[in-house]
Amino acid sequence: MKENIVKNKSFDFALRIVKLSKHLTETKREFVLSKQLLRSGTAIGALVRESEQAENKADFIHKLSISLKEANETDYWLDLLYKSDYLKREEYESIKTDIDETLKLLLSIIKTSKANK
Repeated sequence: MKENIVKNKSFDFALRIVKLSKHLTETKREFVLSKQLLRSGTAIGALVRESEQAENKADFIHKLSISLKEANETDYWLDLLYKSDYLKREEYESIKTDIDETLKLLLSIIKTSKANK
């Protein structure tokens, strides 16, 4: 069976987001932004999982497109948390690399799927 890179990457990313959200609420006492981050950051992988059971190619593309939107939103919350000094540079750069890779991967899959439609 072929390894599903986007499925694995999005799940691992969701785990990082859960841990980061926990850190932000427990250590920094930040609740609003961390909840937004938790919601969008974990939705990425959930939508990737949903896409595995898509009814057809259009449904597959649609689910991954929503996942891409959630990834883009997550990127926004990470930028905001960094610029508002809730994240240190090292924390931000580490997770920023992950979200950038996820965005590129999702975009590539969507483009390829649309081309092969």
